[in-house]
Amino acid sequence: MSKLKKKVAERGVYLLPSVFTTMGLFAGFYSLIASIQGNFEIAAWAILAAAVFDMLDGRVARLLHAETDFGAEYDSLCDMLSFGVAPAILLYFWALVNLGPDLHKLSWLGGFFLVACAAIRLARFNTKLEVQDKRYFQGLPTPGAALLIAMAVLYHVDANFEPSAWLWLGLSIFLSWLMVSDVRFVSGKDIDLKQRRSSGVLVIIVILVALLALDPYRVPFTVMLAYCLHGPLLSLWQNRRLSQLRQARKLKRKQKQDDLDQGDQD
Repeated sequence: MSKLKKKVAERGVYLLPSVFTTMGLFAGFYSLIASIQGNFEIAAWAILAAAVFDMLDGRVARLLHAETDFGAEYDSLCDMLSFGVAPAILLYFWALVNLGPDLHKLSWLGGFFLVACAAIRLARFNTKLEVQDKRYFQGLPTPGAALLIAMAVLYHVDANFEPSAWLWLGLSIFLSWLMVSDVRFVSGKDIDLKQRRSSGVLVIIVILVALLALDPYRVPFTVMLAYCLHGPLLSLWQNRRLSQLRQARKLKRKQKQDDLDQGDQD
Protein backbone atom coordinates (compact mmCIF):
# COMPACT_ATOMS: atom_id res chain seq x y z
CA MET A 1 0.00 0.00 0.00
CA SER A 2 1.34 3.42 -0.95
CA LYS A 3 1.91 6.11 1.69
CA LEU A 4 -1.02 8.13 0.34
CA LYS A 5 -3.44 5.19 0.52
CA LYS A 6 -2.19 4.29 3.99
CA LYS A 7 -2.69 7.86 5.15
CA VAL A 8 -6.24 7.94 3.74
CA ALA A 9 -7.03 4.59 5.38
CA GLU A 10 -5.78 5.80 8.76
CA ARG A 11 -7.90 8.94 8.48
CA GLY A 12 -10.90 6.76 7.65
CA VAL A 13 -10.33 4.65 10.75
CA TYR A 14 -10.13 7.69 13.02
CA LEU A 15 -13.11 9.29 11.29
CA LEU A 16 -15.46 6.34 11.70
CA PRO A 17 -15.97 6.64 15.50
CA SER A 18 -16.61 10.38 15.11
CA VAL A 19 -19.28 9.62 12.50
CA PHE A 20 -21.19 7.55 15.09
CA THR A 21 -20.67 10.30 17.66
CA THR A 22 -22.08 12.89 15.24
CA MET A 23 -25.09 10.69 14.53
CA GLY A 24 -25.71 10.51 18.27
CA LEU A 25 -25.45 14.31 18.44
CA PHE A 26 -28.00 14.62 15.63
CA ALA A 27 -30.37 12.26 17.46
CA GLY A 28 -30.06 14.34 20.63
CA PHE A 29 -30.72 17.57 18.75
CA TYR A 30 -33.70 15.98 16.99
CA SER A 31 -35.05 14.98 20.41
CA LEU A 32 -34.87 18.61 21.49
CA ILE A 33 -36.87 19.77 18.47
CA ALA A 34 -39.46 17.01 18.95
CA SER A 35 -39.89 17.86 22.66
CA ILE A 36 -40.46 21.54 21.91
CA GLN A 37 -43.04 20.57 19.29
CA GLY A 38 -44.82 18.26 21.74
CA ASN A 39 -43.86 15.02 19.98
CA PHE A 40 -42.75 13.31 23.17
CA GLU A 41 -42.77 9.76 21.83
CA ILE A 42 -40.49 10.70 18.93
CA ALA A 43 -38.25 12.64 21.33
CA ALA A 44 -37.91 9.56 23.53
CA TRP A 45 -37.05 7.33 20.57
CA ALA A 46 -34.42 9.85 19.47
CA ILE A 47 -32.74 9.62 22.89
CA LEU A 48 -32.72 5.83 22.55
CA ALA A 49 -31.08 6.19 19.14
CA ALA A 50 -28.47 8.53 20.64
CA ALA A 51 -27.70 5.88 23.28
CA VAL A 52 -27.17 3.25 20.58
CA PHE A 53 -24.78 5.51 18.66
CA ASP A 54 -22.97 6.38 21.91
CA MET A 55 -22.40 2.70 22.57
CA LEU A 56 -21.22 2.06 19.01
CA ASP A 57 -18.69 4.91 18.79
CA GLY A 58 -16.75 3.68 21.83
CA ARG A 59 -16.87 0.05 20.71
CA VAL A 60 -15.73 0.94 17.19
CA ALA A 61 -12.91 3.16 18.47
CA ARG A 62 -11.57 0.38 20.71
CA LEU A 63 -12.00 -2.25 18.01
CA LEU A 64 -10.03 -0.21 15.47
CA HIS A 65 -7.55 1.11 18.06
CA ALA A 66 -8.64 4.61 17.05
CA GLU A 67 -9.07 6.16 20.51
CA THR A 68 -7.91 9.78 20.64
CA ASP A 69 -8.16 12.66 23.10
CA PHE A 70 -10.15 14.60 20.51
CA GLY A 71 -12.63 11.76 20.16
CA ALA A 72 -13.08 11.52 23.93
CA GLU A 73 -13.71 15.26 24.30
CA TYR A 74 -16.05 15.33 21.29
CA ASP A 75 -17.97 12.38 22.71
CA SER A 76 -18.41 14.12 26.08
CA LEU A 77 -19.69 17.32 24.48
CA CYS A 78 -22.19 15.35 22.40
CA ASP A 79 -23.26 13.36 25.48
CA MET A 80 -23.96 16.63 27.26
CA LEU A 81 -26.58 17.48 24.66
CA SER A 82 -28.01 14.00 24.09
CA PHE A 83 -28.08 12.80 27.71
CA GLY A 84 -28.11 16.06 29.65
CA VAL A 85 -30.06 18.77 27.83
CA ALA A 86 -32.35 16.63 25.65
CA PRO A 87 -33.84 14.45 28.45
CA ALA A 88 -34.19 17.50 30.73
CA ILE A 89 -36.17 19.38 28.07
CA LEU A 90 -38.25 16.27 27.37
CA LEU A 91 -39.02 15.83 31.07
CA TYR A 92 -39.90 19.52 31.43
CA PHE A 93 -42.41 19.65 28.57
CA TRP A 94 -43.78 16.16 29.23
CA ALA A 95 -44.29 16.26 33.01
CA LEU A 96 -42.75 19.13 34.98
CA VAL A 97 -44.63 21.88 33.17
CA ASN A 98 -47.85 20.38 34.57
CA LEU A 99 -46.98 21.78 37.99
CA GLY A 100 -48.80 24.89 36.80
CA PRO A 101 -47.97 28.54 36.16
CA ASP A 102 -47.61 29.32 39.86
CA LEU A 103 -44.76 26.84 40.16
CA HIS A 104 -43.14 27.35 36.76
CA LYS A 105 -39.80 28.24 38.36
CA LEU A 106 -39.81 24.96 40.25
CA SER A 107 -40.60 23.18 36.99
CA TRP A 108 -37.62 24.47 35.08
CA LEU A 109 -35.36 24.11 38.10
CA GLY A 110 -36.15 20.38 38.09
CA GLY A 111 -34.91 20.22 34.51
CA PHE A 112 -31.92 22.45 35.24
CA PHE A 113 -30.72 20.15 38.02
CA LEU A 114 -30.51 17.32 35.47
CA VAL A 115 -28.50 19.46 33.06
CA ALA A 116 -26.10 20.81 35.71
CA CYS A 117 -25.48 17.43 37.34
CA ALA A 118 -24.97 15.78 33.95
CA ALA A 119 -22.27 18.36 33.18
CA ILE A 120 -20.59 17.73 36.54
CA ARG A 121 -20.84 13.95 36.05
CA LEU A 122 -19.19 14.10 32.60
CA ALA A 123 -16.44 16.45 33.78
CA ARG A 124 -15.65 14.21 36.76
CA PHE A 125 -15.64 11.13 34.55
CA ASN A 126 -13.09 12.70 32.19
CA THR A 127 -10.76 13.79 35.01
CA LYS A 128 -10.81 10.38 36.73
CA LEU A 129 -10.74 8.23 33.61
CA GLU A 130 -7.26 6.82 34.28
CA VAL A 131 -7.71 6.02 37.98
CA GLN A 132 -11.26 4.74 38.31
CA ASP A 133 -12.21 1.09 38.68
CA LYS A 134 -13.44 -0.05 35.27
CA ARG A 135 -15.87 -2.50 36.88
CA TYR A 136 -17.95 0.36 38.30
CA PHE A 137 -19.15 3.85 37.44
CA GLN A 138 -18.82 6.49 40.14
CA GLY A 139 -22.26 8.00 40.06
CA LEU A 140 -25.13 7.19 37.71
CA PRO A 141 -24.00 7.42 34.06
CA THR A 142 -25.75 10.18 32.14
CA PRO A 143 -27.15 7.71 29.55
CA GLY A 144 -28.74 5.78 32.44
CA ALA A 145 -30.74 8.79 33.64
CA ALA A 146 -31.63 9.79 30.07
CA LEU A 147 -32.79 6.28 29.14
CA LEU A 148 -34.95 6.01 32.26
CA ILE A 149 -36.75 9.23 31.30
CA ALA A 150 -37.10 8.15 27.66
CA MET A 151 -38.43 4.69 28.55
CA ALA A 152 -40.84 6.23 31.08
CA VAL A 153 -42.26 8.46 28.35
CA LEU A 154 -42.72 5.51 25.99
CA TYR A 155 -44.29 3.41 28.75
CA HIS A 156 -46.75 6.16 29.68
CA VAL A 157 -47.67 6.80 26.04
CA ASP A 158 -48.23 3.09 25.39
CA ALA A 159 -50.31 2.62 28.56
CA ASN A 160 -52.12 5.94 28.06
CA PHE A 161 -51.02 7.20 31.49
CA GLU A 162 -50.64 10.83 32.46
CA PRO A 163 -47.34 11.58 34.21
CA SER A 164 -47.35 12.86 37.79
CA ALA A 165 -45.56 16.21 37.84
CA TRP A 166 -44.68 16.02 41.53
CA LEU A 167 -43.42 12.45 41.24
CA TRP A 168 -41.14 13.33 38.36
CA LEU A 169 -39.93 16.47 40.10
CA GLY A 170 -38.79 14.24 42.95
CA LEU A 171 -37.29 11.72 40.53
CA SER A 172 -35.42 14.45 38.64
CA ILE A 173 -33.81 15.60 41.90
CA PHE A 174 -33.03 11.98 42.83
CA LEU A 175 -31.48 11.22 39.43
CA SER A 176 -29.48 14.46 39.60
CA TRP A 177 -28.09 13.47 42.99
CA LEU A 178 -27.24 9.96 41.76
CA MET A 179 -25.18 11.36 38.87
CA VAL A 180 -22.92 13.47 41.13
CA SER A 181 -22.84 11.07 44.08
CA ASP A 182 -20.18 8.51 44.95
CA VAL A 183 -22.69 5.68 44.55
CA ARG A 184 -21.18 2.92 42.43
CA PHE A 185 -22.97 1.35 39.47
CA VAL A 186 -21.92 -1.78 37.63
CA SER A 187 -20.35 -0.76 34.32
CA GLY A 188 -20.16 -4.11 32.55
CA LYS A 189 -16.88 -3.05 30.90
CA ASP A 190 -15.04 -5.99 32.42
CA ILE A 191 -17.25 -8.51 30.63
CA ASP A 192 -15.32 -10.23 27.86
CA LEU A 193 -17.73 -11.42 25.19
CA LYS A 194 -14.97 -13.54 23.63
CA GLN A 195 -14.73 -15.81 26.66
CA ARG A 196 -16.59 -19.09 26.77
CA ARG A 197 -19.83 -18.97 28.73
CA SER A 198 -22.14 -21.65 30.06
CA SER A 199 -25.36 -22.44 28.21
CA GLY A 200 -27.26 -20.94 31.14
CA VAL A 201 -26.16 -17.46 30.08
CA LEU A 202 -27.65 -18.06 26.63
CA VAL A 203 -30.90 -19.21 28.23
CA ILE A 204 -31.09 -15.97 30.25
CA ILE A 205 -30.51 -13.92 27.10
CA VAL A 206 -33.30 -15.82 25.30
CA ILE A 207 -35.68 -15.19 28.21
CA LEU A 208 -34.87 -11.47 28.20
CA VAL A 209 -35.45 -11.24 24.45
CA ALA A 210 -38.78 -13.08 24.85
CA LEU A 211 -39.89 -10.71 27.62
CA LEU A 212 -38.87 -7.75 25.50
CA ALA A 213 -40.92 -9.08 22.60
CA LEU A 214 -43.96 -9.62 24.83
CA ASP A 215 -43.88 -6.10 26.28
CA PRO A 216 -41.40 -3.80 24.49
CA TYR A 217 -42.33 -0.81 26.66
CA ARG A 218 -42.78 -2.04 30.22
CA VAL A 219 -39.79 -4.42 30.27
CA PRO A 220 -37.14 -1.84 29.17
CA PHE A 221 -38.58 0.70 31.60
CA THR A 222 -38.40 -1.85 34.43
CA VAL A 223 -34.83 -2.76 33.48
CA MET A 224 -33.70 0.88 33.47
CA LEU A 225 -35.48 1.55 36.77
CA ALA A 226 -33.78 -1.49 38.30
CA TYR A 227 -30.39 -0.29 37.03
CA CYS A 228 -30.88 3.17 38.54
CA LEU A 229 -31.90 1.63 41.88
CA HIS A 230 -29.26 -1.10 42.02
CA GLY A 231 -26.50 1.45 42.66
CA PRO A 232 -27.81 2.69 46.04
CA LEU A 233 -28.72 -0.87 47.04
CA LEU A 234 -25.26 -2.10 46.04
CA SER A 235 -23.62 0.69 48.04
CA LEU A 236 -25.71 -0.11 51.12
CA TRP A 237 -24.77 -3.80 50.86
CA GLN A 238 -21.08 -3.04 50.33
CA ASN A 239 -21.02 -0.59 53.24
CA ARG A 240 -22.69 -3.17 55.47
CA ARG A 241 -20.14 -5.81 54.44
CA LEU A 242 -17.29 -3.38 55.07
CA SER A 243 -18.70 -2.53 58.49
CA GLN A 244 -18.97 -6.24 59.36
CA LEU A 245 -15.37 -6.87 58.27
CA ARG A 246 -14.12 -3.95 60.35
CA GLN A 247 -16.08 -5.18 63.35
CA ALA A 248 -14.69 -8.71 62.89
CA ARG A 249 -11.11 -7.38 62.69
CA LYS A 250 -11.68 -5.28 65.78
CA LEU A 251 -12.98 -8.27 67.72
CA LYS A 252 -10.07 -10.38 66.48
CA ARG A 253 -7.54 -7.80 67.64
CA LYS A 254 -9.32 -7.51 70.99
CA GLN A 255 -9.32 -11.30 71.41
CA LYS A 256 -5.62 -11.44 70.55
CA GLN A 257 -4.83 -8.72 73.08
CA ASP A 258 -6.88 -10.50 75.74
CA ASP A 259 -4.95 -13.71 75.06
CA LEU A 260 -1.64 -11.86 75.43
CA ASP A 261 -2.77 -10.25 78.68
CA GLN A 262 -3.87 -13.64 79.98
CA GLY A 263 -0.49 -15.14 79.07
CA ASP A 264 1.35 -12.38 80.94
CA GLN A 265 -0.73 -13.05 84.05
CA ASP A 266 0.05 -16.74 83.90
